[in-house]
Amino acid sequence: MKKLHNYVTGQWITGSGEGVPMHDAITGEVIALSDTEGLDFAEILQYGRTKGGQVLRKMTFQERGNMLKSLALYLTKKKADFYEISYRTGATKLDSWIDIEGGFGNLFANASLRKLFPNQSYHVEGEPIDLSRGGRFMAHHIMVPKRGVAIHINAFNFPVWGMLEKCAVNWMAGVPAVVKPATNTSFLTEAVAREIIASGILPEGALQLINGSARTILDFVESQDVVTFTGSATTGRMLKAHPRIINEAVPFTMEADSLNSSVLGEDALPGTPEFDLFIKEVRNEMTVKCGQKCTAIRRVIVPENLIEDVQIALGKALSKVTIGDPRLKEVRMGSLVSLDQVQEVRERVQELSKTASIVYGDLDKIDVIGADAKKGAFLAPILLREDHPFKNLAVHETEAFGPVSTIMPYKNLDEAITLAQMGKGSLVSSIATNDDKIAKEYVINAASHHGRILVLNRESAKESTGHGSPLPSLVHGGPGRAGGGEEMGGVRGIKHYMQRTAIQGSPTTLTEITGIYQANSKYKEADQHPFKYHWEDIQPGMSLKTHKRTLTDSDIISFANLTWDHFYAHTDITSLDGSIFEKRTAHGYFIIAAAAGLFVYPNKGPVAANYGLEDCRFLRPLYHNDTIYVRLTCKQKVDRDVASAEHPSGIVKWFVEVFDAEDELVAVATILTMVQKKQEVFVEMTDEKIQELLNKLTEETKPNWGIMTPQHMLEHLEYTYKIASGKIQDFEVATPEKYLEKVHASLYNYDKFPRNSNFPMLEKDILDTLKHPDLATAKERFLEEREAYKTYFKENQDAKLKNLVFGELNRYEGYLLERKHLNHHFEQFGLI
Repeated sequence: MKKLHNYVTGQWITGSGEGVPMHDAITGEVIALSDTEGLDFAEILQYGRTKGGQVLRKMTFQERGNMLKSLALYLTKKKADFYEISYRTGATKLDSWIDIEGGFGNLFANASLRKLFPNQSYHVEGEPIDLSRGGRFMAHHIMVPKRGVAIHINAFNFPVWGMLEKCAVNWMAGVPAVVKPATNTSFLTEAVAREIIASGILPEGALQLINGSARTILDFVESQDVVTFTGSATTGRMLKAHPRIINEAVPFTMEADSLNSSVLGEDALPGTPEFDLFIKEVRNEMTVKCGQKCTAIRRVIVPENLIEDVQIALGKALSKVTIGDPRLKEVRMGSLVSLDQVQEVRERVQELSKTASIVYGDLDKIDVIGADAKKGAFLAPILLREDHPFKNLAVHETEAFGPVSTIMPYKNLDEAITLAQMGKGSLVSSIATNDDKIAKEYVINAASHHGRILVLNRESAKESTGHGSPLPSLVHGGPGRAGGGEEMGGVRGIKHYMQRTAIQGSPTTLTEITGIYQANSKYKEADQHPFKYHWEDIQPGMSLKTHKRTLTDSDIISFANLTWDHFYAHTDITSLDGSIFEKRTAHGYFIIAAAAGLFVYPNKGPVAANYGLEDCRFLRPLYHNDTIYVRLTCKQKVDRDVASAEHPSGIVKWFVEVFDAEDELVAVATILTMVQKKQEVFVEMTDEKIQELLNKLTEETKPNWGIMTPQHMLEHLEYTYKIASGKIQDFEVATPEKYLEKVHASLYNYDKFPRNSNFPMLEKDILDTLKHPDLATAKERFLEEREAYKTYFKENQDAKLKNLVFGELNRYEGYLLERKHLNHHFEQFGLI
């Protein structure tokens, strides 16, 4: 019998024991055995802390984010294989989409968070804190990656999403992971983990996988580790009380049983959009993933005068749900994960039915399509009704983790809120109402007992992600019974894997530590105007002091007339009595504009554009005849991705201080500029450089890749120059329209053409017949066509011509293509 492998300490290995069987949820067949006997958990954890942790901690947030993005793109290409395996867990295609592509979505979402962090390996949190009167002693907070490992003990219901929603966060923080999936569905987790490891995208040690029992793993945790658990409250409490967790003060995040509720607002009568939305939402939450969701609706709280209407409507909706082999298109609901789970849910329903009535469904009867109801883990949707929810408490204490929900009545909104709170802490609640006053009252009073609340109405319905969908940017977790933990939440989630430390010192020292200029720090006087530097050469603290300018009366009047801002302080000096102004006052935005006039470098250079304005403050009024000067200082650098037709660049935040003639600070602002990065990849192809390289090219020169000879290469370039000069234009662009914009934009980046890429008009692995008698002639014709190309654009500077691969190109884009193309082929033959 096949055994699942564990990926630990850099290798795929099986356990040495007999193993535990995992069954196909539809057929009951044994898929494989899980076995961890013989694994050294202490060694596994230490391997993650050292091998994986050392690399991840050194990476910047931008590098980690791009790593996650690359991984998400890689896994997306493999998704078809995962869907096939997922069917064996009992999941339909929709269920699998939530699990598989939802997991990949977490990678994408967390990757995008790199833009919210500094371009370094640690985070600077919050605002600086001044601790002295003289401004020479201050404090800040930094957050650094924990030097441990994240141990994720996951549930069976989401074998892919459950792994990736957690790992994406700890990887972004710079912390490696050891994943222990639930045994029942770990065969799907293993399949995804195999592709992750095979991709080579993650550093070794960033991910380890334990498929099977890991009862003693917590014996070896240390204070720098983080443990997360998703599963039953009973197991979670036992793990949380582990002596090692307590003695080492290891952070422990638990997501446990959650009796989530959904409330039908009193205004949502039958026939309203909200009533229909409510019925649809409850049906979906009962049947998607066969109700095996930690966020599924277990308690359906409705106005007492509408309980019959809701019961009938839900019964009709559930009667349309087809059950069976999830591979079949006509099947809407698959199975539970195992026969053991069927028995577990049956027992919980029997407990609930001691006081509640089953009003839809039958524990002993089910019709399935394309499968054997006895062999598969099938269970029909069960809807119960509890008419006395304040007296009979089982409905607030017992969770049947399957397609099971209970309807209960309320008399007024206060009762509905109390019933929701009686779950003693839930991951999520929802309310369907078109009355915002009802929505506000419910949300404010129910929030103390819930991690997330959805308000559903006709306005949001089309774009709503639904009651049961945790999102990467929102917190996932809940108080009390739900575990008291918190996962995801965007930047918040990443911080759970980092250590927050207060740092104190001088502004100059803290500037060096944080990588962000702190007010009152020593300036680093620039050798030239800061706007002349490329992004890589600009450093926090780099500064320029400008010359002075006097603000005149006519300046203020002219600015008022230009902008139509005729506020009395600027234009009517007879109205100043009783105001805070003494004389005609300069507009605040005129001060900023005048400051820009003082610090901006006028010539074309690396600064590509003004990107924005932040934290603008005016500390005192400036009057006519006041004199100002500016101190421009680099505050912070933020890397950015460029996917459009622009050169690689980053954002530089400039701290602008405006002083008066007495050196008093009168205004501050942060100006953002987009600054181009250096181009150090390609050799500039001047006439002289090309001739120098051609002189080195002989018939004996061998290519570093490909099958071209030197003459074939030059004849190919000659042909492309004929296209570039407009001599050849009778062709269709080979790049498909949906990819053309992205391919065209790639001309602006600094990435080389891939080796062995195939020109559209050349047959792969076949050389064209040579047109010229020898290499010398080919060189001459190549230079002639290049000259014709240059002449064409000299005479037609605004022209655009087609290119086979990149579409329409203007003169500048033709230059970019020429630079890349010549570098590609000259490097191919070792000339550069």
